[in-house]
Amino acid sequence: MDINRQIEIIKRGVVEIFSEAELRKKLEESIKSGRPLKIKAGFDPTAPDLHLGHTVLLRKLRQFQDLGHEVYFLIGDFTGQIGDPSGRSEIRKQLTKEEVARNAETYKKQVAKVLDIKKLKIVFNSKWFDTMQGLEFGKLLTHYTANRLLEREDFTQRRKNNKPIFMSEFIYPILQGYDSVMLNADVEIGGTDQIFNLLVGRDLQIDFKQPQQVVLTMPLLEGTDGVQKMSKSYGNYIGINEPAKEMFGKIMSISDDLMLKYYELLTDEDLNLVKQMHPKEAKVKLAKIIITQYHSAQAAEKEADEFARVFSQKEVPQDMPVFKTDGKKTVLVILTESKLAASGNEARRLIKQGAVSFNDIKVEKDDFVLNGPGILKAGSRRFLKVEK
Repeated sequence: MDINRQIEIIKRGVVEIFSEAELRKKLEESIKSGRPLKIKAGFDPTAPDLHLGHTVLLRKLRQFQDLGHEVYFLIGDFTGQIGDPSGRSEIRKQLTKEEVARNAETYKKQVAKVLDIKKLKIVFNSKWFDTMQGLEFGKLLTHYTANRLLEREDFTQRRKNNKPIFMSEFIYPILQGYDSVMLNADVEIGGTDQIFNLLVGRDLQIDFKQPQQVVLTMPLLEGTDGVQKMSKSYGNYIGINEPAKEMFGKIMSISDDLMLKYYELLTDEDLNLVKQMHPKEAKVKLAKIIITQYHSAQAAEKEADEFARVFSQKEVPQDMPVFKTDGKKTVLVILTESKLAASGNEARRLIKQGAVSFNDIKVEKDDFVLNGPGILKAGSRRFLKVEK
């Protein structure tokens, strides 16, 4: 494919490239030599489920696969036990080796929904870190200075606020950078919150007599609240393993402005054509595209029809789950036990936002007891049939 066209595809949705001239040169050399570029993205398996925010990077990796390059999906099973400090004002919870291994196994299955798994190179950074001796590790640390690490914005903020910076966090960027050295990466992709770590990789490659990797930064995708980045801990995520019904409802709940960003980062649709559509029509199309990718076209059509029936005709779903109560349980307990809300915190947030009703009457307190049969509704699309 023509280099200009490759760069046009690669640049879609990208925030920054360090640098485009280097990328062009690497692509030219790739075409002349017939050697595909090595594209790297690292994921610490800190949670078992991937969400649409993760797929922003995965989709960019898939574009590189489709352009004929070699993609390395690096699972940070070693670094995941330390915790990346990027964007954090305090230390992350450190995971056990067993927790990381379980999460990593689910990652391999989930990325197959986006990437060509037959061509994908899956690597674990424990391969080189588990066997690294103390002296070798000490020598690795001599390739970077404390002065440079302290330039990092989140570390600067912590020092200003008198919050601790743990040594494990301090060396994390060096470990991530060394991954690039071990893979001899040509390109590394990461979120905008990863920029410091990604550039450390470039610096270390110079020290290890390697050509510097090109760095591509992708925007962080806001969650359904339109404010915070998508995260399970914020309760604003859309998981790629979630039921089609849940995914459809969450996508339909996002703002019109955020919808355009979702189109840009999660689809290949022409944005100019999308802007000409009615927002509701465009949002339904977006939901169908995403559900088709992670479930099926049939599931997408079914949920679109159900959405139109429930919201346009003001009906309740036909296949509501049923929850039996003794007449003494509070709405908070029922929301969490029935999984209508992912957690107690999410249930409280929905109630506080006025998004919970019982038999069409708004529930205002989380200790409200549901002592009779009826329909419990949470958010815009979650229904539960409560029976005694």
